[in-house]
Amino acid sequence: MNRIRTYASFVRFSHSVFALPFALAGALLAMRERGSYPFFAAQGIRPLFWIIVAMVAARSAAMGFNRLADARIDSLNPRTAARELPRGIMSRREAAWFVAVASGLFVYAAWSLNPLCFALSPLALAIVFWYSLAKRFTTWTQLFLGLAMAVAPVGGWLAAGGRSGWEPWLLAAAIGLWVGGFDVLYACQDVDFDRAHCLRSIPVRYGVRTALTISRAMHAAAVLCLLGLPAVTPLPAFYEAGVAAVALMLAYEQSLVSSDDLSQVNRAFDLNGYVGILYLAILATSVWAGR
Repeated sequence: MNRIRTYASFVRFSHSVFALPFALAGALLAMRERGSYPFFAAQGIRPLFWIIVAMVAARSAAMGFNRLADARIDSLNPRTAARELPRGIMSRREAAWFVAVASGLFVYAAWSLNPLCFALSPLALAIVFWYSLAKRFTTWTQLFLGLAMAVAPVGGWLAAGGRSGWEPWLLAAAIGLWVGGFDVLYACQDVDFDRAHCLRSIPVRYGVRTALTISRAMHAAAVLCLLGLPAVTPLPAFYEAGVAAVALMLAYEQSLVSSDDLSQVNRAFDLNGYVGILYLAILATSVWAGR
């Protein structure tokens, strides 16, 4: 059990709730687009299971790769020096095996869903792995995390057999802007360390004050993308009221952080665990009500 807890901490397993709800949202909309509601029926259990396996495996592989790529940097940063690899409670070889197994499980889950998901699985892994290297090459590191998360609703849509439509792309833009926005907040606490070690990010390039403005603009744009969904698929008025609740949660998150006080960054970050769950509940209720 101690080893299981170590692995769960290594990849921050609880943070799977960021992207998973949007993958399920994409799948749910695809199922409705096809004229079926398998999430609410017995025949939906199998695809639902493999979507969850794929999402958890992909995120675990990506986070494990991130920890491997940043092991030396993490050991130098007081904020991250207590992570598993810097502390030596997990070896690099063990971490590499973990990433390989998680990647293999993701590819197998994609194969179990359908041939298109299987064919695209290497591209999906390349996208989620690239984020871990981006800080060495580009200012726009946080946007690449957003891109990695944007794969989730598109993957869910394809996994459920969705065809052409704007729904997955609006969800992809929403989660990309939302996650990129809160990663900008998170990166503000490391701006001095990153500058000293020649690492790149939006806060490093533009400073904390401007970075916070960029983060808020990204979150506002994410809400607009969510509000745009009823324009491409029928949803009741309840949906818009629910998105307003999501907007209030994001506004509260932003209110916790200022350029003069970054002490609440972790508290603001943890709030994001509820955003995806709340949105999925709102969308699922809206779809159910519109049956």
